[in-house]
Amino acid sequence: MFIRRLYPIRESAVLQNRVNSLFQGFAAGNNAEVVDKFIPAVDIYDDGEKVLIKLEIPGIKEEDVDIRIENQTLSVRGERKFEAEEKQENFQRVERHYGSFYRSFSLPTSVDTENIGASYNAGVLKLELKKKASAQPRQIKIGSAVNNDGAKIANAA
Repeated sequence: MFIRRLYPIRESAVLQNRVNSLFQGFAAGNNAEVVDKFIPAVDIYDDGEKVLIKLEIPGIKEEDVDIRIENQTLSVRGERKFEAEEKQENFQRVERHYGSFYRSFSLPTSVDTENIGASYNAGVLKLELKKKASAQPRQIKIGSAVNNDGAKIANAA
């Protein structure tokens, strides 16, 4: 049995991009437009100590990716350029998306925006956003109490 995962938001965005490119090509008098915007797939993982964001952006050079943080919003933009080594008329099928992309993410206040790491390997951009120490989970033992100053209070048993 074949199981297919449905991503309705992503699929509707892909459909919208295809419809837009159809009308853009028609308006320009060229219905064989190859260049199109794309939306990179993203995985977001929170392990309590950090938030990990992975974007699939194969075929894009590191220097063509712009990562910024402003007002608790992380934005990633870039462009995958179409290399016109062959004439566009000779293509039988073009399914890869080219052009610019932009993704933005609202960050929780628990993320330390001054402590972010970025790496790029095999077409995957990995952003590691560490959480503030006060926001990280900690274990509380039964029978221990702490006052407002952080001093331990003796059991009143």
